[in-house]
Amino acid sequence: MSPVMNKKLIKEMFNTSELPIIEFSLQDVSQKAQQSAGKLSISGVQPKLSMKLDKKNNSLISVAEGGEYILKPQTAAFPNIPENEQCCMDIAAEFEIDVPSHCLLNLKDGSLAYVVRRFDRESGVKIHQEEFSQILESDKYKGSVEQIGRKLKEVSTAPGYDTQLFFERVVFSFIIGNGDAHLKNYAIAYKDKETIRLAPAYDIVCSKLVIQGEEDSALSINGRKNGLKREDFDKFADYLNIPMKIRYEKFEKSLLLMETTIMSSKIQKEPQERFIGIIKERLSRMGLQP
Repeated sequence: MSPVMNKKLIKEMFNTSELPIIEFSLQDVSQKAQQSAGKLSISGVQPKLSMKLDKKNNSLISVAEGGEYILKPQTAAFPNIPENEQCCMDIAAEFEIDVPSHCLLNLKDGSLAYVVRRFDRESGVKIHQEEFSQILESDKYKGSVEQIGRKLKEVSTAPGYDTQLFFERVVFSFIIGNGDAHLKNYAIAYKDKETIRLAPAYDIVCSKLVIQGEEDSALSINGRKNGLKREDFDKFADYLNIPMKIRYEKFEKSLLLMETTIMSSKIQKEPQERFIGIIKERLSRMGLQP
């Protein structure tokens, strides 16, 4: 069944009035994309394709250069990841976390794929970006959120605001069970010399839904990756000088909002219930009112 999208989102994503089609199947994706190796992670085993809109035929086509979108299909290793990422990105948007336009589209065989607009392109011009694995010259699973925060203060042209935004993303990842937010999932965008900012959020998934024994966090927080509690995030907030009043206010009484988004998503019913259970447990650990 084709995803239902409103005209506004179609226009925002594709600058067209009709939803583009994709003329290849999941089997074709496997032939076009290479899978990277390494730690058991969703991003490491999910093939991705760079896509461009063929306006003449209103179709998304795979390209080696000049891509405007990233397409992530279903993968055998982790079931229903496109639906998972779509839902998590929708929840992030509800919390006013800066995320690029994104949607689910059917491949030729009817399988769902996640499509996200590239935010490192603007009117066809590439915006220079650096992931924090590059900036810190470190393996993506080594390091801490404190290291990112410290560097962000040094390079951002709006350091106070960006560190607050970064803190919110770290808290959000914990609440939704995203234990795969590593150094490559945070980046700096260099629009010009006067505008060096934290890049939009991307690659957000509830990894705990699909990885057994998943860690609380891919990066250490207050020296820990597991058994995280409110005090660990408070120590991190102290390190970033985040005022107490604004640390968690957007996540208080937020369960209904998240439940509503999850239950209206394409995630199947049983994983939906588990996802909501993960969030309830995390909110409890954070001492936040659901």
